[in-house]
Order: sequence, then structure tokens, then C-alpha cells
Amino acid sequence: MDQRREDLAQWAADNIRRHADYEVKAEMTMVSGDASFRRYFRLHYRDHSWIAVDAPADKEDNPAFVAIARAWYKHGIAVPRVIAHDFERGFMLLEDFGDTLLWSALHDDAPASSEVMALYLQAITQLLHIQSLPRTGLPPYDADLLQREMALFRDWLCAEQLGMTLSDADNRMFDELFALLQASALAQPQVVVHRDFHSRNLMRRDDGQLGVIDFQDTVAGPATYDLVSLLRDCYVRWPAALVDELAAEYWERARPQGAYLKDWAQFQRDFDLMGMQRHLKAAGIFARLNLRDGKAGYLADIPNTCRYLAEVSGRYPELADFHQWLHERLLPQLQSLPINDDLPRVRDSSAE
Repeated sequence: MDQRREDLAQWAADNIRRHADYEVKAEMTMVSGDASFRRYFRLHYRDHSWIAVDAPADKEDNPAFVAIARAWYKHGIAVPRVIAHDFERGFMLLEDFGDTLLWSALHDDAPASSEVMALYLQAITQLLHIQSLPRTGLPPYDADLLQREMALFRDWLCAEQLGMTLSDADNRMFDELFALLQASALAQPQVVVHRDFHSRNLMRRDDGQLGVIDFQDTVAGPATYDLVSLLRDCYVRWPAALVDELAAEYWERARPQGAYLKDWAQFQRDFDLMGMQRHLKAAGIFARLNLRDGKAGYLADIPNTCRYLAEVSGRYPELADFHQWLHERLLPQLQSLPINDDLPRVRDSSAE
């Protein structure tokens, strides 16, 4: 018996009756869990539906989620409307954006290139809108946070997941790499950063528009962070020419808005190095999700993430030592990852 689920169903049904005057049964269907401790369920009444969220109060920052959701909704960002919440119990009732993640649309429907471009241009429009919001009160994406995130790669992927023994020289290399990436990130223009702006946190709604979810970790940070999350997605891989075209679209549209004013060459470097920081973090998180949280499915996303690291590090002389280490030490070790071949894999369109 799942008592929390039953309690959430009754609470959600009561709130739907209170807010919409519909006699909804206290019955829910599972929608999904995610990389956190949250669980999502759906309630139906005729042609209406709502999302009930189980987000344990001792593990999730629900007040932050609700505060950001309401502020962004007020400013016209396409986030789900918060209908009700109970912070003490860790329950929320949200507008239902449907079932189609951008990731699913890209994998299941094999969309034409024109449709892919249209979807990503929509996402960039949403991103620029988010970046136009005030940063007041947001925690900074500061040096400590950047360093903690990059350390996940060394600690969880290299040491824990792969069982690698790192030498003093290896650790010095990592320290120098992390310092370089930190300096680059902090020197960028600072904007509102969603922090997980990618194909599994964008939803294709019934009206064809993209909705934004999973924004509770928002910070004030580097302008290219969300863009590289979107275009060098851990779960989708596109041809370099398409990534460059979409990055240029963002750069041209960001300049009049003031989100990014530096020249194209500097933008490309900022974009590349920000991606290095993010992919170090992501690869470490995927290993931690497997080892600590028992979510083995994320192991399948590590090779693509590390492939980005290898590609970008090969472009910069100051990253030559890390590039060589990746090819000699890390990439061969990834063959040992216990990846379930039955799980959905990364869509790799880089050769198309």
C-alpha cells in the first residue's frame, strides 16, 4: 500500500473540487518520476486533467518551485500554472501540459528538419524570454557551485563508477581544467539560468507550443549555460552545422536584448567551455544516479556526454592534456559500463 499516493490523490481531488468545482474521483495514474525524488501523477475528469506532484518536503525545495513558477507564469513564460500546494506534506497540483516531451517528439516521430528547426527556434525564444527576467533574489552560479558540480565527474564517474585511481598529475590536471572553466563561466554576462534547459524538460503541448518544466534550481549565471544544455543535449545529438546555426540565431537575438554583447568568436569559446563544465557535471550526476539512487538508466547517457568533452577539448590547445587523458584513460573505460540495451538511447543525428 502506497499511503502517500492515496493521501495525495485525496488532497488533489479535494483541491480540484475547491478550485474548479468538478467532482473528481481520488484516483490517479502514474505519469513519471525523474532524477529527483519527485513523482508525478495525473487525475482525469471528462476532457480535463491535472498533474499531482509528490515532492517530499524533506528532500525537495517546493517553496522555491512554487515561487519561481508563479513569477515566471506572471511574466508570460510557458510554465505550468500552480493550482494548489501543501508545503508541509510535499504536495502540489499543477496544470497538465500533456505527455509529449520534446525528447519524445524528436525520437518517436522522426520529424522533418524544418520541424526540428521550428521546435528549437521556439525553445530559443523561450530561453531569451527567461533571460530577460530580473535576477533579483536568485542565488548566484558562483565559483563554489561550479567547482562542486565539476568535482562530480572526478568523484562519481572516475573514482566510484569506473574505479579509476587518479595520480597526483591527474588531479593537478583536473584542478587546472576546473579553474579554467570556472574563470570562463564567471566572466560571461550573467542572466537568469534555468539550469536544466534540455529536451526532457521542454514539453510539446497540445497547442504545438513548448512548455518549460523542472525550473526550481534556477540561479543567476552564465548566459551560454542554458543554450549549451539545449543544443549539446546529453540526450539528443545534432550535426555540428545545425548546432552552429541555432547558436548563431541565439547570439544575434541576444545582442539587442542585452543578454550577450560579446563578439562571435568570444561567444563560440564561451559556449564551448560552458559545455565542458556542464558535461563534466552531467556525467558525474549520471554515475551518482546509478550508484546512490539505483537509477541505472542514466548510464546510457554517459558515453554521449563524454563524447562532447572529447570533441570540444580537441579544439583548444590549453585543453590538450585533458583531451589526451580522455582518449587514453577515460573513453576506453566507458566500454565497461553496464548499460541496458533495452533502454531508449540517445538520438544521434550528427551524421545526417
